[in-house]
Order: sequence, then structure tokens, then C-alpha cells
Amino acid sequence: MAEARALEWAARAVGAAVVDARGMREGGSPWLVRFANEDSAILRLGDAGAAYVRQRFATEVAALQVAAEHSLVTSRLIASDLDGTDAGAAAILSTVLLGISRVPRDPSPERLRALGAAAAALSAVELEPRPGLPLLRHSMDTNEFDFSIGRRADELFAEAEDRLNGLPVPLGPTVFVHGDLWQGNALWVGDTCTGLIDWEYAGVGHPGIDLGNLRCDAAMLNGPVEAELVLDGWEQAAGRPAEDVAYWDVVAALSTPVGLEKWLSPIHDQGRTDLRAQAVTDRRNAFLRAALDRLPEA
Repeated sequence: MAEARALEWAARAVGAAVVDARGMREGGSPWLVRFANEDSAILRLGDAGAAYVRQRFATEVAALQVAAEHSLVTSRLIASDLDGTDAGAAAILSTVLLGISRVPRDPSPERLRALGAAAAALSAVELEPRPGLPLLRHSMDTNEFDFSIGRRADELFAEAEDRLNGLPVPLGPTVFVHGDLWQGNALWVGDTCTGLIDWEYAGVGHPGIDLGNLRCDAAMLNGPVEAELVLDGWEQAAGRPAEDVAYWDVVAALSTPVGLEKWLSPIHDQGRTDLRAQAVTDRRNAFLRAALDRLPEA
């Protein structure tokens, strides 16, 4: 059961008593909370004493506020307590979205195009950095992860790093960026995307950050055809060709660790238990090689 103090805080925010709370991730946070007035909400809890937790929660709150301002498909913020003063822990309470995040083994073309369209909707929101939403250079752009480990020892990754270092960062609008946009962070009813979730790495940056990350994810979990369907959906929704696709594909691939063994757990949790580290790595490397072959020379 979630902490009693946090549930009391949630009850005050909704104006109704809590009748049930169910852990949604290994029996813990986030919690699906049901109230006596028949409303439901998602309650995320974290250690308010940890600076990185407060930062991630502040980013989630800021992202949900921007999403609401622009009518983007995601949860709506009900209440937040970033320092745990009232809830006893860092806490975010948000509305429940319909749908499931399970990743199918063979996603339909309609689903993949819908993913691209979801990224294009974010890219339509031009935004400057603000508290909680920093300027991002790539997905999961944070000090919590060091994707450079082992990079210089890997011939393909070293080549990619050198090629990028010799090119200017493409110019473009500064837009709203999810920062961790992959198939497991989208909810679905059939082939309809009902919302994007997990905004804790959001910020602002080039539209290619989210598009490249989605394309890399589709390539790793399925293959190059699926990555092109994501691009097709983005361009249809945006009404224009995506720019510098090869550059942002390389950035996306370099935003994954050289060895993908530890990344399999969340992929398996979303239903893709068929995938093994070597197959995912081979697909990622093929995606990176293809992007490098399309990248202009310095």
C-alpha cells in the first residue's frame, strides 16, 4: 500500500476519500488510486531528499503544464508536492489515460505512423527553455547517464562520434521535446495513440531529437522498414519533410549504450520478451551504419 500520508494528500487534492491504491510497477510507484467519488488518478512518489528526484519530478510537472496549454495527448496534472511538505514524499497526482503501453511484436503501419504523428505534435510547440524544461542536445540528456562509456573502443561508435564532431549542429526551431520517446512511453487503444507518458526527461530542443529517438527505437525493436514508417507519419502530420534525418538518427544511436544488455529489462516489461541483446544491438548498429552512410561529409 502507498504511504498513508501521500494517500491523504491525494484525497485532499481530489476532494474524496481513497478507496484503493494499486502499485503499477512491481507493486509500487506509480500507484493507480481510486476514490470514493469514482474518480481515479495516477500517484507518482519519490524520495524528496534526493536532488535528482526533485529535478525529474519538476520536469514532469513542467511538461504536463505545457502539454495542457497546447492540448497535447497526455495526462493532466491534478496536484504536485515536489519537496514532500504535505505528501511526505515528492509526489505528482495526474489523471488516468485509457490504453496500454505494451509493445506488439509486429506493430501495424498505422500504429508506427501514429507514433511519428505524436512526435510531430510536440514539434509544433515552439518553446524556449524554462524552469524544469532545459535545453536538450539528445534524448535522456542528463548527468544520470553516461552513454560515452566504451564508445572509443567500439569502431562504429568512434566513427559516429568523430563524424558528428566534424559537423555543425543543424539549425532549427526550439520545440517541446519529450526526451525519452519510445514505444513503451505511448498508450494505445488499438492503433490509436491515447497519450504519451513518463515526461521526466522532457525539455526543449531540435525536433529531430524525438523523431530520431523514435526511429532508432523502431529500428532496434523491429527493423528499418518500421523506422521509415515513423518518419512517414511524422512528415504527414507535420505537413513538411523532416530535416537532417541522418544527423538525428546518429545522435539517437549515440544516445544508447554500446552494450544494450541492461536496456532489455524495460523492453521485456513491455511485452517484447522475444528480443535478445545481440539482435537488438545488431539492429541498432545497422541503423547507425545506414545513418552514417547518408550523413554529409564535413
